[in-house]
Amino acid sequence: MGGARYVGWVAAGLVLAAGACYCFYRLTRGRRRGGPGLRLRLSPSAEDLISDSYDDILNAEQLQKLLYLLESTEDPVIIERALVTLGNNAAFSVNQVMIRELGGIPIIGSKINNPNQSIKEKALNALNNLSVNVENQIKIKVYVSQVCEDVFSGPLNSAVQLAGLRLLTNMTVTNDHQHMLSSYIPDLFHLLLTGNGSTKVDSSFLSLYDGHVAKEILLRVLTLLQNISTCLEKDGHLVIQPTFTEGSLFYLLYGEECVQKIRALVYHHDADVKEKATMIPKF
Repeated sequence: MGGARYVGWVAAGLVLAAGACYCFYRLTRGRRRGGPGLRLRLSPSAEDLISDSYDDILNAEQLQKLLYLLESTEDPVIIERALVTLGNNAAFSVNQVMIRELGGIPIIGSKINNPNQSIKEKALNALNNLSVNVENQIKIKVYVSQVCEDVFSGPLNSAVQLAGLRLLTNMTVTNDHQHMLSSYIPDLFHLLLTGNGSTKVDSSFLSLYDGHVAKEILLRVLTLLQNISTCLEKDGHLVIQPTFTEGSLFYLLYGEECVQKIRALVYHHDADVKEKATMIPKF
C-alpha cells in the first residue's frame, strides 16, 4: 500500500471518528407551519425570510435576496439569522444546487473568518449541509485548511470545533479530498484522546448500520466502510486483518458485530443499499 494512500484513509477514518456521533448527515427537515391564522407573504423581504415565524422552503429569488443581505450587512444578529436560514434550506438537495449557482458558497464561506464564534459556527453548519452535494465540495475544499486550523486551535469541545469536524466528516466521506488532511493526523489523534463524548466514538456508532436506518445514512456509512476496505483489499478480499485499539472506529468496523450487520444489509429491501453492502469485501 502506498504511503499517500495509507495516510489518506487514516486521515479520513480519524475525521469520521471524531464526527461520527453527529451521524454524518442531517436528514431533510419537514415543514412545521400549519393551523389557522397564517399570514400570506406574496413578496417577502430579505428581513422577513430570516424571521422566526418564516419556515418555508426558499426559492431561487428568495435565496438571492438572502445572499445579498448576508453579503451587504455588518449586523451580527442579521448575519447569524441569515446563515441559519441558508443552512436550513441547504438541507434540501435542490437548494444545494441553487445556492451554488447563485454564487452563495463563497459568500457563506467568507463568514468562517468572522471573529464572532456564533457566526463562525453557523457558517460552518451551512457549509456542512452544502457539502453533501459533490459538486459543491469542489468549491468548499478551498476552506478545508482554514477549518482544520480552527478545529485544532480553538477551545476543546466547543461548538465551532464540532461544527468544523462535521464539515470535515462530509468532505472526507469519499476519497477525493482526504489527502488535504494528511498533515493534521497528529492533531486528530490528540483531539480523539482529549475530547469529550461529542468527539469520540462508542459502540452506538454501529447502530447506523441497522436496517431500519434511513437510506441516505446507510449509503454514507457503507461508503465509509467501502472506502477504508478498498485500501486494504486485493481481489475483493482484505489482504490483512487490521488490528486497531479497542474502542476506535476501525476496531468497531472490523469487529464481529459490524460483520453481522453488513451481512444482514445484503438482504435489505432497498436495491441501492443491498448493492452497496454486497460490494464491501468479505471479512
